[in-house]
Amino acid sequence: MSTFSMPAIGTLRIAAALLIGPDGRTLLVRKRGTTAFMQPGGKIEPHELPVHALARELDEELGLDIDPAQAVYLGHFSAPAANEPGHVVNADIFQLCIDVDVTPAAEIEEVIWIDPATDGGVSLAPLTRDLILPFYRASLTAIA
Repeated sequence: MSTFSMPAIGTLRIAAALLIGPDGRTLLVRKRGTTAFMQPGGKIEPHELPVHALARELDEELGLDIDPAQAVYLGHFSAPAANEPGHVVNADIFQLCIDVDVTPAAEIEEVIWIDPATDGGVSLAPLTRDLILPFYRASLTAIA
């Protein structure tokens, strides 16, 4: 009797930020050559703590210098990768409130601020659309 096994799915381990501006909107980024907007962040190197990977990526991608001690850990989330078919993103998500301008750099082509209660009228990565924004909306209703 033969057994059928599914091909292994690739896993991307990332740290990403739910960046909240003073007006309550959240910042999303779009990588060059892609269509989906997502939380800023990136891959965690083998020697890095997730919060340090986040600080490095935010500096590289947005010129944003953060104090890792100010990043509030929200949890671990997994979703299909937006730009790498057959891969899953395992993300450590941190929330940060910022009140500075950011500039797209490295592989980031565009940044937008959206009301987290909406999809901003743009294509969103599965992690952002299905998990992070709903999680943030639920936290806002819990406070209200």
